Amino acid sequence: MPLPLETIRVLDLTRAAAGPFCTMILADFGADVVKVEPLPNGDLTRLWGPYDHDIGVYYLSINRNKRGLGVDFRNEAGLETVRRMAARADVVVENFKPGTTAAMGLDYETVSRANPGVIYGSITGMGSTGPYGSWPGLDQIAQGMSGMMSLTGEPGGAPTRYGVPIGDFTAGMWCALAVTAAVAQRHVTGKGQRVETSLLAALVGLLSVQGQRYLSNGEVPGQAGNDHPTIYPYGLFEAKDGPLNVATPSDKHWQWLCRVLDCEELLAEEKYSTNDLRRANRDELRELLNVRFRTRDAIDWTKELMEGGIPTGPVYSLDRVFADPQVRQQGMVEEIDHPTAGLLKLLSNPIRMDAFEGRTVRTPPPLLGQHNRDVLEEYGFAAEAIAELEAAGAIGGEGA
Repeated sequence: MPLPLETIRVLDLTRAAAGPFCTMILADFGADVVKVEPLPNGDLTRLWGPYDHDIGVYYLSINRNKRGLGVDFRNEAGLETVRRMAARADVVVENFKPGTTAAMGLDYETVSRANPGVIYGSITGMGSTGPYGSWPGLDQIAQGMSGMMSLTGEPGGAPTRYGVPIGDFTAGMWCALAVTAAVAQRHVTGKGQRVETSLLAALVGLLSVQGQRYLSNGEVPGQAGNDHPTIYPYGLFEAKDGPLNVATPSDKHWQWLCRVLDCEELLAEEKYSTNDLRRANRDELRELLNVRFRTRDAIDWTKELMEGGIPTGPVYSLDRVFADPQVRQQGMVEEIDHPTAGLLKLLSNPIRMDAFEGRTVRTPPPLLGQHNRDVLEEYGFAAEAIAELEAAGAIGGEGA
């Protein structure tokens, strides 16, 4: 079965995190993604440690299933090469600071004149317009300005960033979704279009119930630590051997929990009779429940509570995550041969669909310029023209 985006050519002008994450998603679904990297060093994440065989693991984590083209953007012949490719691509994706692509002749207006059907995806830090439109964007800045950090951390403590660059990756996912929607619409209209998101907008768009609490009721939610902000008990508890997440999203689940824990006397307490009252008395109730939870290991409670209909699970460090039998059975790690790193373990795409035929990692993250000649030939460059570009230093790289 062919992959969903198998006929789509993507010219990937992105670097760092948000853009490459977007194009990796498109590549996973079968698009022919050509990652264009600037010479001499390529994507800056190649140099972000720690390293695997001298390759930044950050780069390795978000660039699978792509082909590599190394271009000197300061060389006019190199820049013109990218422009010619943009004129033949189905999709162009960039995440430069606003105004940068216009200076290179690679902005949407210029590219779409030569290629009216192009779908042009842009990811910025704050958006391309508005009072902050000219500002660069980094994940942690967006986490703070979106309000996400104000919701994260222990009550009364410092605002806390997420453990992964969620602004980058969420923006990348939003952009990939918009690009695939635009591809579908082009089948109907025959027209391309510009699609855009930002790190700031991506995170504001995830505020969900917390944002709605403010919009509907004027509440400014604060930090709830490891508790659910509006439901209790729903959060982190203390098993004998470590932390345990337990969720009772309804009164029925609360009743089941008390029965499994053999503390049905709590059901007779008026102060625990509704979710609002349980939430108001959460500190006292947490300690009462922890007295029970501390008697057994987290995995033992998980099995018993799950059988009792109560969502529960231990809190794993990453070594335990990747050793977990369910994670292993789901195939969340795949292996692929890398030209210099040897057998490389990579996270897989979490989507499962028939077209993947059981595997989502088809090629490793490319070396800088690894596919120069193949890519340019497919984009209509003659062998003599490619040789001239190589001789002029307009293209190159370690894999060239």
